[in-house]
Amino acid sequence: MALHSPLAGLRVVEFEGIGPGPVAGRILAAMGAEVTVVARPVAGAVQRMGGTGDNPLRAGKQVVVLDLKEPDHVMRALDMVATADALIEGNRPGVMERLGLGPAACKARNPRLVYGRMTGWGQTGPLAQAAGHDLNYVALSGLLSLSARPGQAPMVPPTVLGDAGGALGLAFGIVCGVFEARSSGIGRVVDAAILDVVAMLGTLAHWLHGNDQLGGAAPSAFHDSPQYDVYECADRRYVSIGALEPQFYALLLDKLGLQDVDPAGQSDTAQWPALKARIAATIKSRTRQDWCELLEGTDVCFAPVLDIEEAAAHPHNVARRLFPRTAGGAIDTQVAPRFTAL
Repeated sequence: MALHSPLAGLRVVEFEGIGPGPVAGRILAAMGAEVTVVARPVAGAVQRMGGTGDNPLRAGKQVVVLDLKEPDHVMRALDMVATADALIEGNRPGVMERLGLGPAACKARNPRLVYGRMTGWGQTGPLAQAAGHDLNYVALSGLLSLSARPGQAPMVPPTVLGDAGGALGLAFGIVCGVFEARSSGIGRVVDAAILDVVAMLGTLAHWLHGNDQLGGAAPSAFHDSPQYDVYECADRRYVSIGALEPQFYALLLDKLGLQDVDPAGQSDTAQWPALKARIAATIKSRTRQDWCELLEGTDVCFAPVLDIEEAAAHPHNVARRLFPRTAGGAIDTQVAPRFTAL
């Protein structure tokens, strides 16, 4: 029996912006929502950054070009909003109000509308009007500091932790708002600040930090231990090991030929530096492929560090169709999560 798309029938108007707003629209469209993008007459930053190829942020969406400086185009946008379930916008606070498309104006046309606002800092607060990017929001959340090894600068993460996390938060907020509006008949504003969403997603990190297991003075299993790290191989490629649990750690020692190391001493932080150096030397003695053949698919908690092309070709990812190709041949991403019938 074929499944209907989970969000079939949901109508969304997306005022095209940069980064997380279009990603949120893509998430909703991939789940079956009818997303109409209101694009500017001149390509904005989101288009210029992506180059001239396929634009995955518009995948599955309809595009309508409007100049929102023109009153009649604003009226056309309001006409679209009147029949929509939700709206996405990613401007600084106050911009949509000045255009005549703020929450009050839209509510007058559609009281059931869920008005999704994607910003970095949020609609309120001292930084609400300041510019920022992914890295800044993650930094202010406190989580960026946790990427630093002792005595080193924090690592700059890919532009996904903040922007994509914020996009997912907005998509979730919109679905929650629509669910409520369909029973109450009353819409609401979704204030999806990237900072807020990243902080929320850091719940586990905050818990570990509160127990002095991450980002504190004590050695951390996530930064200092030999069983949780990235190691260089003989061919200058890398593998990741995350053998945190005792049974996985014992298996790691066995697979690496370190039978003289007592697994019961896993939490002895005094032994960590010497053991980490020993494991590093062992890993570096063989190629990444050698380690894949020995460790991949075992309970060592192992994965090779792949580049994007390698990830697209990995048998597990191929089996799950994780990275489909666009019509132009570029690597795309699969819809997640996936749904099957009970």
